[in-house]
Amino acid sequence: MTPILKLGLPKGSLQDATVQLFARAGFNIYVNSRSYFPAIDDPEISCMLIRAQEMARYVADGILDAGLTGLDWIAEYAAGPASRALTPVADLIYAKQSFGCVRWVLAVPEDSPFTQPSDLEGRTVATELVRATESYFRRIGVNVNVEFSWGATEVKPPVLADAIVEVTETGASLRANRLRIIDTVLESHTQLIAHPESLADPRKQTKLDQLSMLLQAAIRAQGRVGLMLNVRRSDLAAVLAVLPALQRPTVAPLSDEDWVAVNTVIEERTVRQLMPSLKAAKAEGIVEYPLNKIVL
Repeated sequence: MTPILKLGLPKGSLQDATVQLFARAGFNIYVNSRSYFPAIDDPEISCMLIRAQEMARYVADGILDAGLTGLDWIAEYAAGPASRALTPVADLIYAKQSFGCVRWVLAVPEDSPFTQPSDLEGRTVATELVRATESYFRRIGVNVNVEFSWGATEVKPPVLADAIVEVTETGASLRANRLRIIDTVLESHTQLIAHPESLADPRKQTKLDQLSMLLQAAIRAQGRVGLMLNVRRSDLAAVLAVLPALQRPTVAPLSDEDWVAVNTVIEERTVRQLMPSLKAAKAEGIVEYPLNKIVL
């Protein structure tokens, strides 16, 4: 079967997290360290590894039908002189170390006299996110010299730059390099984007809709588990009073009219506190089970 969808996957820091996310969504991706064309167990999709920084351009140019990249690199592309239209398909809130957003922050040395962005008037700021950083300083009316950084940006202040704009997920690297955050330039998370003409093709749009639904379902299931238990009808109110739920728990009758089964989805981190409370409320047959996807 000829693949319907040409899909770009982010190479680099997001690569492993993306492959793991696809696995939870039901797609097995096999990456060969010597190839930029991973295999995927879906004959309707062909994959290509592309650096997240370049993904928006290749999707906008129609070389790829769709791709996953950060809002930061979409903003960087959109700020360029020759940017073309892109269509967002789905927000996918995951990062390389966690399921959340990352921040691009303005940081200065701990012993620096700078305490706010306006203090950097006329100074030099190093970053990999040049265009978006220039847009940020224009927006707040501060004139700075923004220089492109090829890497190791944290080590540049104060000798090679007065400040930096760098991405952070936990802030650990900034603290290790004795840097202090004075503002957030932008927040970013991964987004599935598509070329407008690709979405005009009914087959490609259907495939993207299915892919988007499954990826979001896998993210939604992250950190959650299913819980089922049995309880006497007379004790049901007490059990429901201590039972959190993604929505309302499902309550179903059992063959014994005095008993019901309760099924729900909860945060995994709450299980160890919750189970003793459920047992105290006279729940029985409590079973915890893993979840791969939650479709709302």
